[in-house]
Amino acid sequence: MNTQYRKNLSGSVLDYFDTREAVDAIAPGAYARLPYTSRVLAEQLVRRCDPAALSDSLKQLIERRRDLDFPWYPARVVCHDILGQTALVDLAGLRDAIAEQGGDPAKVNPVVPTQLIVDHSLAVEHAGFDPEAFEKNRAIEDRRNEDRFHFIEWTKTAFKNVDVIPAGNGIMHQINLEKMSPVIQVRDGVAFPDTCVGTDSHTPHVDALGVIAVGVGGLEAETVMLGRASMMRLPDIVGVELTGKRQPGITATDIVLALTEFLRQERVVGAWVEFFGEGADSLTIGDRATISNMCPEYGATAAMFYIDQQTIDYLRLTGREPEQVALVEHYARTTGLWADALVSAEYERVLRFDLSSVVRNLAGPSNPHKRLPTSALHERGIADEAKLQAGKAEEAQGLMPDGAVIIAAITSCTNTSNPRNVVAAGLLAKKANALGLLRKPWVKSSFAPGSKVAKLYLEEAGLLSELEQLGFGIVAYACTTCNGMSGALDPKIQQEIIERDLYATAVLSGNRNFDGRIHPYAKQAFLASPPLVVAYAIAGTVRFDIEQDVLGHDQSGNPITLKDLWPSDEEIDAIVASSVKPEQFRQVYIPMFDLGAVQEAESPLYDWRPMSTYIRRPPYWEGALAGERTLKGMRPLAVLPDNITTDHLSPSNAILLDSAAGEYLAKMGLPEEDFNSYATHRGDHLTAQRATFANPKLFNEMVRGEDGSVKQGSLARVEPEGQVMRMWEAIETYMQRKQNLIIVAGADYGQGSSRDWAAKGVRLAGVEVIAAEGFERIHRTNLIGMGVLPLEFKPGTTRLTLGIDGTETYDVIGERQPRATLTLVISRRNGERVEVPMTCRLDSDEEVLIYEAGGVLQRFAQDFLESSKG
Repeated sequence: MNTQYRKNLSGSVLDYFDTREAVDAIAPGAYARLPYTSRVLAEQLVRRCDPAALSDSLKQLIERRRDLDFPWYPARVVCHDILGQTALVDLAGLRDAIAEQGGDPAKVNPVVPTQLIVDHSLAVEHAGFDPEAFEKNRAIEDRRNEDRFHFIEWTKTAFKNVDVIPAGNGIMHQINLEKMSPVIQVRDGVAFPDTCVGTDSHTPHVDALGVIAVGVGGLEAETVMLGRASMMRLPDIVGVELTGKRQPGITATDIVLALTEFLRQERVVGAWVEFFGEGADSLTIGDRATISNMCPEYGATAAMFYIDQQTIDYLRLTGREPEQVALVEHYARTTGLWADALVSAEYERVLRFDLSSVVRNLAGPSNPHKRLPTSALHERGIADEAKLQAGKAEEAQGLMPDGAVIIAAITSCTNTSNPRNVVAAGLLAKKANALGLLRKPWVKSSFAPGSKVAKLYLEEAGLLSELEQLGFGIVAYACTTCNGMSGALDPKIQQEIIERDLYATAVLSGNRNFDGRIHPYAKQAFLASPPLVVAYAIAGTVRFDIEQDVLGHDQSGNPITLKDLWPSDEEIDAIVASSVKPEQFRQVYIPMFDLGAVQEAESPLYDWRPMSTYIRRPPYWEGALAGERTLKGMRPLAVLPDNITTDHLSPSNAILLDSAAGEYLAKMGLPEEDFNSYATHRGDHLTAQRATFANPKLFNEMVRGEDGSVKQGSLARVEPEGQVMRMWEAIETYMQRKQNLIIVAGADYGQGSSRDWAAKGVRLAGVEVIAAEGFERIHRTNLIGMGVLPLEFKPGTTRLTLGIDGTETYDVIGERQPRATLTLVISRRNGERVEVPMTCRLDSDEEVLIYEAGGVLQRFAQDFLESSKG
C-alpha cells in the first residue's frame, strides 16, 4: 500500500488517502478540474497502486489519455442468483480442476466480499388478485429450485467471503441502494469510497448515491472475485446538466424514459455519465436511482450523481447508523467528493436536458429507448379508433379486444425503489376503487416490489389494500415480470390468443421490453410508470388513448378519465413524508443481514448431483474446449442483423415443451409445470446450451423463404448441405462433426442484460469468432472471458456490402494484439477469396492474455498452479 499520501481524517480515528495532494503534485490545480468519476478512480490508484507506477497511472486521468490500461480494484462484488450462482458453479468446477492437477482447492475463494441475493428465480404463477399469491409463488419457487438453492447454501459454507440473502427478500439493486452500500467503506482503519461490480447490467442503480457501481458479466465478475484487477482505460466521461424542474403530475419514470431517448440519440454508448445542475439537485435519491438504473438502456456504463444533502437525507431515511451518515458527509467534504467541490469539473462533452420539457411517457413497443408520449398514442397508431370500437364489440361478446393487455405488472427495482412512484400507484388505485372501476378480467396483474419496506409504508398509508382491491396484491419481492418471469396465463386466455392470433401486450414498470422477453404470448410490451400500469389494467387494451378515452363511469353516469384519477404531487409528497420511516428499513434489514455463524462445509469440493438439470460440473477444461482454436475453416452458425440482444442469444423466459430445452427436460423426467425458466437452469450446461439462439423472435439471415424474406424463429442452415433445421439440431450436427464456427452480425451485437450464457452457449457450440459491426461492452468482455475472439468490421464494411450468405468458410490471419488489424479471409463457394481487414476487439493486454489462455477460468488456473509451484 502506498503510504505517502495516507492522512488522518480530521476529528476521526480513521485515515484516508489524500488524492488531491497526489494529483496536484503531478499537475498543480488539476484535481479541481477532474470529474467525480476520475476523482474516485484516482483515489483507488493512490491507495492501491504500486508507488513506482502511481505517477504514470494518475497522468492518464489528468491528461485524459486512453492509450494505456490502469487497474481498477472494486471493493465488492454483488450478484443475483442466476449469474452469481453460475459464477460460483464455475469456481466450484475450478476447484475440481485445481484438485485434479494437484493443487489445494480450498484456496480457491473470492478475494473481495461477494454478496449474492436470490431475486431472479420467482415466476408469477399466481397473480395479484389471489390473496395467497405470495405464499403460493414462494412455495413453487422453492420446489422448482431445490437443486439450485442447495448449491447456493453450500457456497455459503464452502467459500470464504460469500454472503447469501435467500429468496423472498427483495431485488439485489434495491437492497444495495437501501442497505448494502455504505457509500464510504472502512477497512483496516482506512476510509475510502465504496465501489462495486455486479452481475447485472442495472448495477448502476446505486450510482445515485455517488457510488461507482458497474454491471459486468458473470465471467468478468469472476475475475474480480478472484482478486485480479479489472484493467481499464479512462472512460469517456460525459457531463449531463439537468436544468429546470419537472411539471406537475410527471413521475421519475416519465423523466427516465425521456432521458433514455435523449441520451441514446446523443450516443453515450459506453460512456460514464455524470448528472449535475439545478435539476439534479432537485431530484430525490429515489428519482436519481430510477435514472441511474436505466443506464444500460441509454447505453452508458455508469450514471453518476454527486454526494450532496439529498444523499445524507436518504441515508438517514433508510436507517443507516448516525456514525456512518456522519462519516459519509465528512469524508466527501474533506476529499472533494461533495457536490459543491465539483463546480470546476471539466468534461470533454456536456449535454443539457430540461426537466420541464418532460411529458407523461410510455416506452415501446420492443425498445426501452423508443419513447411514446401518452399524448401521441393516435399518431403512433397505438390507440386506433376503429380497432378500439371493434375491440369493444368483441368484448361485449366476452372476448378480449385487439391490443389486449394480458399482463400489467408493477415490477422492477427501477421504479419500486422510488416511494413516490409506488405511492402514486396506490393513490390512483384508491380513487379508482372509490369510483367503482375494475381491472379487466383478462389482465394478469401483479405487484412485486424490490424491497419489503414498500409493504410497510403502503400499509402505514392505507394504500396496500387499495392496490389489492384492484388486483395488485404483492406476489413477490423479486424481479418477476421485468426479468421475463411473468408466469403462466389462464389457459382459456392463452388459447384465445393462439386461436385468434391476437395482438396481446404487456404493460410493466420495468426497464426492458424486448420482443419475446416478457411472455411468449405477449407480442409486444410497453414500459410505464406504476400509476400508468394500474390505469392500463383498468383500460385493458393499448388500443386506448389513456389521456382522453373514458375508463368507466361513476354512479351518476359521469365519464371517468385519467385526469380524474391522477394524484397531485402534493398528495404524493404528503404520504411519502408521513408514511416512509427509518424504523421500517431497520425492521426489514437488521434481521435480514444478521447472518450469524456459518458452519464450514465438510469438503471444499461440491458433490455434484448427476441427474440435476440445474447444477452440473462445468466442462470448460474438457473435450473441445481444452483443444486449440484454429481460427481456420470456420462455417457460419448464423448471419444476423443489427441489434441482436442477449435475449436473442440466450433467452431467460419460460421454457416451452416444444423447445429443445423443454424436450430435454421432459426426457430427464421433469413435469412441464416445473420446467421453470431458461435463466434458472444456467448452472447446468446441458440445459443451458440448448437455449442458445432459442428465441422464437430470432432472424437468422441464412434462413429464407421462397420469396427471399428472412424467416423468423430459432432456425439455422447446415452447410455444405444447405439443410434448414432447428438451431439446436444444427449445433448438435456441427458438434458431432467437430466443425469450428463463426457468427457474422450487424451493429450493437449483444446489447441488453449482462448474460454470460450468451457467450458460454456459442462457445460450447464451437463458435471461435464473432465478426460484427459493433459490440455491447459487457457482452464483448464475456466473449473474451470464454475464449471467443470478437472482430469488428471497419467503417463502411458490413455483411451486406460483402454479400455474405452463409455458404462461405472463414479464416482469421494476423497477430492478436490490442486493437490490432487482423484479416478475415472469406472463401466463397465459387472459389473466390476475399480478404477483409478487421479490428481485433481485444482492447487491452490483459484481455489478450485471457483470450490466449482460453478464457478467464483457464487463465486463473494457470496462474494459480504456477504460484503454487513457487
